[in-house]
Parts: sequence; structure tokens; C-alpha cells
Amino acid sequence: MNERKEHLYQVERWALFVREHPTEWKKPHTEFINALFDKHEQFKERLLKTPGGKEKFEKLYGNKRENRS
Repeated sequence: MNERKEHLYQVERWALFVREHPTEWKKPHTEFINALFDKHEQFKERLLKTPGGKEKFEKLYGNKRENRS
């Protein structure tokens, strides 16, 4: 199965799960999203500890703090 078909298959699987479990899908979805944020934070912390890490981080993400309200 090529990557595009696999992706569409996974999207359809998730949509079916949401339809069939209207109250149960939110918890695993929230856990998944929170895990993504946690992994990003762990990556950021590891990167910032490396030589030139701050510069690499700013190159990847820009100076987002200036753009926050």
C-alpha cells in the first residue's frame, strides 16, 4: 500500500472510530495530542543543551516569543 493510500486508510479508520464511539474518542485523542506536545518539549530541551542548540532552535522555529500577544 503506498503512503497516500495508507494515510487515507488511517483517516477513514479514525473517522469510523469517532462515529461509532461519540463519547469515547476524546480521551485517546487528547492523550495523543498531549504526547505530541510533550515530545516536542523534550526535543527542545535536548536540542538547547547541545552546542549551538539555541541557534539551531531559532533557525528551525524563528523567534516565536516576539510574535506572541
